[in-house]
Amino acid sequence: MHLSEQEIQRRSDREELEKLGIDPYPSETFPVNVSTRDIHENYEKRKMDYKDISLAGRMMSRRIMGSASFAEIQDSRGRIQLYVRRDDICPGEDKTLYNTVFKKLLGIGDILGVKGFVFTTQTGEISIHVKKLHLLSKSLKPLPVVKEKVDEAGNLQTWDAFTDHEQRYRQRYVDLIVNPEVRNTFVQRTKVVNSIRNYLNDRGYLEVETPVLQPIYGGATAKPFKTHHNKLDMSLYLRIANELYLKRLIVGGFDGVYEFAKDFRNEGMSRFHNPEFTQVELYVAYKDYIWMMDLVEKMVEKVALDLHGTTEVQVGENVINFQRPWKRYTMFEAIEHYTGVDISGMDENQLRETALEMDLELDGSMGKGKIIDEIFGERCEPHLIQPTFITDYPIEMSPLAKKHRSKEGLVERFEAICNGKEVCNAFSELNDPQDQRERFEDQLELGKRGDEEAMVLDEDYLRALEYGLPPTAGLGVGIDRLVMIMTNQNSIQDVIFFPQMKPEKKAEVSSVQDYIDHGVREELVPILEKLGIQTIIQLKELNPNKLFNDVCGMRKKMKLKEVKNPTLDEVKAWVEALN
Repeated sequence: MHLSEQEIQRRSDREELEKLGIDPYPSETFPVNVSTRDIHENYEKRKMDYKDISLAGRMMSRRIMGSASFAEIQDSRGRIQLYVRRDDICPGEDKTLYNTVFKKLLGIGDILGVKGFVFTTQTGEISIHVKKLHLLSKSLKPLPVVKEKVDEAGNLQTWDAFTDHEQRYRQRYVDLIVNPEVRNTFVQRTKVVNSIRNYLNDRGYLEVETPVLQPIYGGATAKPFKTHHNKLDMSLYLRIANELYLKRLIVGGFDGVYEFAKDFRNEGMSRFHNPEFTQVELYVAYKDYIWMMDLVEKMVEKVALDLHGTTEVQVGENVINFQRPWKRYTMFEAIEHYTGVDISGMDENQLRETALEMDLELDGSMGKGKIIDEIFGERCEPHLIQPTFITDYPIEMSPLAKKHRSKEGLVERFEAICNGKEVCNAFSELNDPQDQRERFEDQLELGKRGDEEAMVLDEDYLRALEYGLPPTAGLGVGIDRLVMIMTNQNSIQDVIFFPQMKPEKKAEVSSVQDYIDHGVREELVPILEKLGIQTIIQLKELNPNKLFNDVCGMRKKMKLKEVKNPTLDEVKAWVEALN
């Protein structure tokens, strides 16, 4: 394992702490009776309440002075300044805790517990005067140090911010430490979920759980993830939706059920798609899709009010207003409105020709429904910024929706589109078992044509329908996309704590033998590693004179008196051999 100079130093500091009898990772509970936010919000009103406080958090900055120093500590609610005075934390003769531990062996990122009282400095900053200091956890990796300064115009300037997206997603724990606004996004996410849950609970619907591992995947058109159950010796699939199980519960006699579900689709990834995502699905007996549209308007309007106190939400350059009522188009109306083409009477061949004239990419496995979906997705969705219901879909696009009561060839389905993307999908649920079987069989034919997202036939679900599914309205809301809109994020990875990523590329590191084979003396290898040289090939880019000086200087710094310095000619030979 290659360690940076700081990582080596922190490990050395840990050893020194242990020699002093200080456990870098103590087991005892540290009592906390206040938060940074509580202090900042209430100290000026109730100063006497903050004479004996106990707070824990991560040290984020430090200004070492003489017998007194300042530091900044961060807990889950914010940051506050610490005032650490040598004679306060070391009241006796022994000043080791301040002179050695605090000043030399603690570092940025260490987790501390402090006890003392709150006061206001001469510059007016609310701070904690520390009377007792405890190390709760020693950090062995340095944090990215974000530097901030207010310029003459009053603007906040930032340097060295932790902004690389790949690093932020891979090391979300670091992202949360150094970018407080990220933490707030996930607090808001929980508020979105709680708002929806409270809305549904208040109406008497039952929250339930259904299987994640399913012998037959269904409830959506998507490619599943497949696994194997060793004991049962059978293939299982991670669910792509929980719809068919929830409707089984309606068959069983529940009037309304819902589930916040982790679903999995083995599809492409983008800023709007993650293979593992969260949705809430709701099914209510004796209702239809028109009733469900009203519920969605009311529920999402309530979410906006709960989060922001207003129905207007800033999303990028747009202000989106969730106030009811929302605009409504049928799918064919929307396509004609945004393309000027009426596709309502076209067969599959005509649709294919029309899509190709629009420069859309098609493949041979795409049937009528997929082609219509492609036209709508490419030519209509991007224009739908304000929340809009798209209703009355072609039957080929909706294998689980009930046939429209008055429009031949359509089903009773809607999607809510907002900021150019679908956020929910709903049906008057198909409850005719014979019609459902025929639709499943049509999907099987699409599968034979190569459509990997086509549904499979679920005999047990058909059996459940034969016992009788009441007229039912069903809804699925994509939580990740809704949170993106409500928190003004432009990537789904920004609202998922740990999004899926490609495997991390491991840094190439040359072995000691590699260096020896290249002519480097074995005792010099630790010095090169200390200089941050991980591979022999790195020597190719270095100036031999500077490398010679750096090696000699590091040898002295590491106090390796028994190691003989290389000659300049030796170092030149290392570099020249690679050029």
